[in-house]
Amino acid sequence: MATTRTATTQWKGALIDGSGTVSLNTSGVGAFDVTWASRSQDANGKTSPEELIAAAHSSCFSMALSHGLAQAGTPPQQVETKADVTFQPGEGITGIVLSVRAQVPGISAEDFQTAAETAKAGCPVSKALAGTTITLNAELIG
Repeated sequence: MATTRTATTQWKGALIDGSGTVSLNTSGVGAFDVTWASRSQDANGKTSPEELIAAAHSSCFSMALSHGLAQAGTPPQQVETKADVTFQPGEGITGIVLSVRAQVPGISAEDFQTAAETAKAGCPVSKALAGTTITLNAELIG
């Protein structure tokens, strides 16, 4: 069954001196301030579209990797994924680096790397972001 998730942004003013609030409507877990400065300079307690993309990508990839590992008979004990989304003003998103560390009993480093690459390719958020370069760093931990 298909699902739809909704977020809404209320923005006031022009780009450079304006500000907005992003609300996560479906879950209701919060509303987050956003400004051009928080996107192009320091966050200063506010979010950005790129941080929200990083959150979506890291969680989607972790789910995809966990699922693939479990289906291969080596369910993970732990998966931690960090997504770094780089934004260059005037150019856009210039790259994403996924860094994953996972504890997976009974798997070789080679098989883990293959599972991570498969998860990167199959993750729905990776597919949606196919227009940018996505780099993967995968580390199997004891």
